[in-house]
Amino acid sequence: METFSLAGRTAFVTGGNSGIGRAIVELFVANGAQVGIGHFQSAEQASELVASLKAKGGNVATTDCDVSSPESVAAAKAWCDDQLGAVDILVNCAGIGGDKSFIDLTLADWNRMIGVHLTGTFLITHAFFEDMVKRGYGRIILTSSQLAYKGAPGLAHYCAAKAGIVGFTRALSYEGAPHNVMVNAIAPGPVETAVLASLSDQWRAMKIAQLPVGRFGQVEEIAPTALLLASEIGGRNFCGQNLSPNGGDVMV
Repeated sequence: METFSLAGRTAFVTGGNSGIGRAIVELFVANGAQVGIGHFQSAEQASELVASLKAKGGNVATTDCDVSSPESVAAAKAWCDDQLGAVDILVNCAGIGGDKSFIDLTLADWNRMIGVHLTGTFLITHAFFEDMVKRGYGRIILTSSQLAYKGAPGLAHYCAAKAGIVGFTRALSYEGAPHNVMVNAIAPGPVETAVLASLSDQWRAMKIAQLPVGRFGQVEEIAPTALLLASEIGGRNFCGQNLSPNGGDVMV
């Protein structure tokens, strides 16, 4: 068996229509996985990706999934059961951005950020976790951020959500590992995605000045970390970890 082969495995990737999620979908398909793509109000973009990958021989399909909605997550799980079968690999890349000073931050801002990132992580993981435990196999990959470790001005709500994912990952790994369900997270640094583009020019300039590499990351530099964690051999000794390809923004 090739170390990073996903042949015979099925993955479901939320936020898989764009950014880091899209790069992960493309890499998983290239390495033999059947992949379901969860998107939110981006049907045209997701369908374009599916058509592109199918033209190359990929086994892919897409469905709507708002990770902050219990009803939407339940519908996506039912779709996976019907269209994909058992899901071996769950990747949650769904996310939103936006910076705002704490003084100006509203409860609605806070609830939306926590709802998508932290509650969404709970909902999507809870939907698939029990089946993986029963089968005795699973790879769950969540998306945190290097800002969970260092914080950032204007992003108190975002940093709080991402720090919560770090703790969630560590705690759940204790329950999953005895059943060969490995729970880990990726904590990317700033990457050229729509989330980064949603931040102010001032914030972006401040951040790039802090990076030892002197640039923002690219999505294709993050996806291989997901492939490592998702693979049967490469990922089987990672438990409760938060791997952080971040351009040196945080060194741990």
